[in-house]
Amino acid sequence: MASSARVSERRSAGAMSPPLFSLPEARHRFTISTREALHHKTLKPLLNAFNQIPGSENEKKCTLDQAFRVIVEEEIINKAPCENLLAIISLAINGVTEGICTASTPFVLLGDVLDCLPLDQCDKIFTFVEKNVATWKSNMFYSAGKNYLLRMCNDLLRRLSKSQNTVFCGRIQLFLARLFPLSEKSGLNLQSQFNLENVTVFNTNEHESTLGQKHSEERDEGMDVEEGEMGDDEAPTSCSIPIDYNLYRKFWSLQDYFRNPVQCYEKVSWKTFLKYSEEVLAVFKSYKLDDTQASRKKLEELKTGGEHVYFAKFLTSEKLMDLQLSDSNFRRHILLQYLILFQYLKGQVKFKSSNYVLTDEQSLWIEDTTKAVYQHILNTEENWNSWKNEGCPSFVKERSQPEFQLGPPDSKPMRPARKRPAPEDFLGKGPNKKILMGNEELTRLWNLCPDNMEACKSESREYMPTLEEFFEEAIEQADPENMVENKYKAVNNSNYGWRALRLLARRSPHFFQPTNQQFKSLPEYLENMVIKLAKELPPPSEEIKTGEDEDEEDNDALLKENNESPEVQRDKPMTGEQMEAFAIRLGEHWRALAPYLEMKDSDIRQIEADSDDVKMRAKQLLVAWQDQEGAHATPENLITALSKAGLGDLAESLTNDTDSSS
Repeated sequence: MASSARVSERRSAGAMSPPLFSLPEARHRFTISTREALHHKTLKPLLNAFNQIPGSENEKKCTLDQAFRVIVEEEIINKAPCENLLAIISLAINGVTEGICTASTPFVLLGDVLDCLPLDQCDKIFTFVEKNVATWKSNMFYSAGKNYLLRMCNDLLRRLSKSQNTVFCGRIQLFLARLFPLSEKSGLNLQSQFNLENVTVFNTNEHESTLGQKHSEERDEGMDVEEGEMGDDEAPTSCSIPIDYNLYRKFWSLQDYFRNPVQCYEKVSWKTFLKYSEEVLAVFKSYKLDDTQASRKKLEELKTGGEHVYFAKFLTSEKLMDLQLSDSNFRRHILLQYLILFQYLKGQVKFKSSNYVLTDEQSLWIEDTTKAVYQHILNTEENWNSWKNEGCPSFVKERSQPEFQLGPPDSKPMRPARKRPAPEDFLGKGPNKKILMGNEELTRLWNLCPDNMEACKSESREYMPTLEEFFEEAIEQADPENMVENKYKAVNNSNYGWRALRLLARRSPHFFQPTNQQFKSLPEYLENMVIKLAKELPPPSEEIKTGEDEDEEDNDALLKENNESPEVQRDKPMTGEQMEAFAIRLGEHWRALAPYLEMKDSDIRQIEADSDDVKMRAKQLLVAWQDQEGAHATPENLITALSKAGLGDLAESLTNDTDSSS
């Protein structure tokens, strides 16, 4: 009996224990859920599977990471497009945000993809990486992925050619600069190491050189130019200094010193460098530059025709030597290399060996040569070197102590000294209550109105004209009957246009109203605004008429007004006065009316952003409706829209107003 009881207890205990985690089963379910999530473009299938699968959270996260990598591997083998791979990586990013996979998963997937794809497809993948730089810099991803991203970018740079894929290499460097802070020491050359792999290749065999031969032979062998192919202004300039192989060799040998400046601290190397430099700089002084007109012509041709040609390395062909020496841009590059070299030789670099010290003679030659070419180019480089020498301190400054606290931070703050009170006469509290400004004329002007706020509120300081006064002349000129030529219109005056824009921004709702019209110039825009204002503003004052003509016109107008029925009045476009009066009553109900006036959601959001006053919003809604409907912006159509919107009281009041006005 006891043994059977124990068996039954074990069975019941086994039935109550939770199911164990199974790696193959979990991987299979996660794979299916991931496919489903990619198909429906939602994370819900993965979230449901993560909650249903038994096991600890770490076990399920690791399994889901493996499932992602398996799916990426299958897509790469099947040569799927880049969009499918990016969708998987985006799904992994969302999974990290929801906490169902580890933070390093998107970076591992990116590394797998970039390692397996060719460079043209890597360009598309890296565009995705660039766009999500804000995601990588967030707290959730930065600490877990910065090393992955750095390794991934370095692997890409090793695969790319610096001369053929220059743009792609530059994009990677810019991405790293945006990703890491400026004080990140992994991106700084703290030990002042040089790129010794940057070797400039040129012809070192004098027997193979074509320099030094006669100009006619050179033209026959290497520069066969047809007659009329080169103009007179494009012909190469002649020079008294012969360009032979020795000059060519010495010139390009200097690049080795620019590549590795440490050689200049050796006596033999310095003598060679000094000899070559003096000859090259002497050639720069005596060799004639290109004609200024010819250079301008070449620049215009480059601007108008094709893309700009860029070379990552110097072109060291012997045939280009005379053209390079006469090119001002090429000389500027060489002189800049001299300045960079001189600054390193003279500068205080933290990791420079103590044996690297210039002699007085070397320092004097560098100083004299620097004065000949220096133009304040490298001032900021000195600050950059000093910042690195100090250990790259943070750019965030600490709060400074108060000005009156002169002692250490722990000491008690000193009380500020009391200021001597100003005399009563100066403050206007004397017997004559006059404020003295130190000058008779200033005292007179100030005491015209001693209260500054009252002086600012004075009506005499209201310099802004009304819309009617300012645009009266422009409205008259816009009337075709006046036959005013365009060049004489006020809207073509730039001063008038500037003042008109400021006035419209302060007094007219049309200025902030969005429109689909595109205007090429300011006069065209103002012409359109004048036409709109002419419909709203009252007509300009006319000359006084006398006699029977005036009486006849008044009688005709009265007859027309009496003959017009209320229905005719409702079919006329609403005037500016009617819209302004109705906007006050519409008030907070403008939002309910907007959809029935066929206003777009973007227009409604724009109205809400422009003003917080409900009356102003209502007026802007009616103005936008009038611009949209034009002649169909009648009281009848507005009454119909109010009825559809459930604003029957407002529709009835507008009907009564229209009937009473008729």
